[in-house]
Amino acid sequence: MKILLFGKNGQVGWELQRSLAPLGELVALDAASQELCGDFTNLEGIAQTVRTVTPDIIVNAAAHTAVDKAESEPELAHTINALAPGVLAQEAKRLGIWLVHYSTDYVFEGRGNTPWRETDPAGPLSVYGRTKLAGEEAIRATGCPHFIFRTSWVYATRGGNFAKTMLRLAQERDRLTVINDQIGAPTGADLLADVTAHAIRAALQNPDVSGLYHLVAGGETSWHGYASFVIDFARQAGLDIKVAPEAIQPVLTSAFPLPALRPKNSRLDTRKLQHAFGLHLPHWQSGITRMLSEILVRSEWV
Repeated sequence: MKILLFGKNGQVGWELQRSLAPLGELVALDAASQELCGDFTNLEGIAQTVRTVTPDIIVNAAAHTAVDKAESEPELAHTINALAPGVLAQEAKRLGIWLVHYSTDYVFEGRGNTPWRETDPAGPLSVYGRTKLAGEEAIRATGCPHFIFRTSWVYATRGGNFAKTMLRLAQERDRLTVINDQIGAPTGADLLADVTAHAIRAALQNPDVSGLYHLVAGGETSWHGYASFVIDFARQAGLDIKVAPEAIQPVLTSAFPLPALRPKNSRLDTRKLQHAFGLHLPHWQSGITRMLSEILVRSEWV
């Protein structure tokens, strides 16, 4: 089996290189790849890449994920998040192969406190959310066999993330203010990659599993709860933490005005995925604990 992966150096793409390698030959590309085009602003180029590689499965981990920047460059975000996935889906349909694609909780308006199901109506608040939703719709419109995995609050050991930022600030400041009215589930790129590999194996046995799935870690928290957990873990691990627990102050989203609106309710209902694939999704704290254990040993938050 030959797998064509786009976005190899992003958080999810990096983990996918690990999880997909045992399934078959892996051709992994990013925007800077030379011999084959992995640049999502070059729509004809990525179509030609698919025709040249003739893969059995396409996995798309590439995206325009700069949420605030997308507000000032909507055409670029639309090309990368909507048009390019549509091109991949058209090529997948032509070849009769699977396309795996990742989407986001930002397709929802974020009201209430009930976890969103796959059948709930979308209502994105930002350019990023609208372009990601358009990408989903473009894929479904082709009728190609596909997985669309919506996820939220993605982190990875590699590269920057919220936890590393909190660790750095907790060593520098006496007081922190962190948003507490946005609720979701921090989800590791490694979990996304491992579930993807499992789903691909299932798809080869049962094509009926094609469709849209919500994929996040178990449980829920706020950014404030997330930060408090990270800092408390680091303190117990012996890191020199300056900020006291009571000095981590919860604030509303309005305290940090940004160009793009964020959904306050980013809870995603994962029952469909767990039932379809017989999976148990670990609690968000277990993934964060593992990530923190790795970066504290390597001092990678500095």
